Amino acid sequence: MSVIHIRGRHGLNGEIRIQGSKNGVLPIMAGALLHRGTTVITNVPIIQDVLCMMGILEYLGCHCTLEDHTAVIDATYAEVAPVPCAMSGQMRSSVMLLGPMLGRFRLAVSRHPGGCCLGNRPVNLHLDAFRALGAQIRTEGEQICVFANRLHPATIRFPYPSVGATENAILAAAAVSGATRILGAAREPEIEMLCAFLGSMGAKITGGGTSCILIEGGVSLHDSTFEVNGDRIVAGTYLGALLRSGGRLLLRGAAASQMEESLRLLSSMGMEIAVRPEGILAKMSGRPCACDFSTGPYPEFPTDLQPVMMAGCASADGESRIRENVFEKRFSCAEELRKLGASIIIEDRFARVKGRHPLHGARVQAKDLRGGAALVAAGLAAEGETFVEGYEHISRGYEDISRDLAQAGAEIALE
Repeated sequence: MSVIHIRGRHGLNGEIRIQGSKNGVLPIMAGALLHRGTTVITNVPIIQDVLCMMGILEYLGCHCTLEDHTAVIDATYAEVAPVPCAMSGQMRSSVMLLGPMLGRFRLAVSRHPGGCCLGNRPVNLHLDAFRALGAQIRTEGEQICVFANRLHPATIRFPYPSVGATENAILAAAAVSGATRILGAAREPEIEMLCAFLGSMGAKITGGGTSCILIEGGVSLHDSTFEVNGDRIVAGTYLGALLRSGGRLLLRGAAASQMEESLRLLSSMGMEIAVRPEGILAKMSGRPCACDFSTGPYPEFPTDLQPVMMAGCASADGESRIRENVFEKRFSCAEELRKLGASIIIEDRFARVKGRHPLHGARVQAKDLRGGAALVAAGLAAEGETFVEGYEHISRGYEDISRDLAQAGAEIALE
């Protein structure tokens, strides 16, 4: 397997173009199933999860192409079929196909989704939303079957603002005649993006990005073209790398309006940040300041950026405290960061990180997507050489993290 080789202690200077949003494009690709025609999606990131989703859509009978970051999905002849375990087990977002398959075919069959091992990630909220719309659920082992002779509009109340469950409810309700309300909806920018995409197909949806979403379902959909926003987590990752390495970066295409809490925390740690029409300009010199922060649903600090911020805290001036409120196993990269010399104590959902400078190079293992990116960021500021194994996890969400950072002056290569 490929390994990322880093020679540390080189500042970052230059410009990085931010790829399209992973968490935005996957539900949009699933949503293309709702229309018996062609959907064009631009600014698509060339990542493993996108390729996996394309494979599943083609298995279901869609015709898909991906060229120059533009995906064309023709779902005219799509058919309902059980998604094979080998496909659904590769990524969490495979569960997003249940909603559009139920909406279009009144039948959806899949297996419990895969992805990173971050702890308990049940799909009960997804299934409760389908039940509210009139569907029945049958589970056998790892297989999930959702079906209905007739679906009806409903008021869906979520006790927790689950992003995936909100997206699945929107996708299913868009094909149900009548008005469906979602209360307690997730407010992430990716939800707003999905609603805008469905609107470009002719759907009538209001409230995307708020806790109350109204879907006037059952309207006729048409061919459409939609551009995916820049990935706020990738942008945050590169800012986290700058936090440790120092220098000056322009992140072209980064959506600052979607990153307010992340930018606030980075500023408190000593980073100078300016929002420009073309993206985010950031400067960093010296060691970062220690900080205390907690993760939570948007607009709180995103759990996906917690590992890279932990890496930043590992070399900060002072002791930082982190509370992880979303995934109980999101601290899994702490063990690998310790191999680089980090001082991290984990107690349940809390982490205490005593900053040390400099860290030292070592051979480490990426165990999940965001933890792997954090190890790359840590290696950039460590003395000597760092080798990050487990690149297959990182490639699920980053087009080419080595290419991007090398363009900004890092000594890094994929070998």
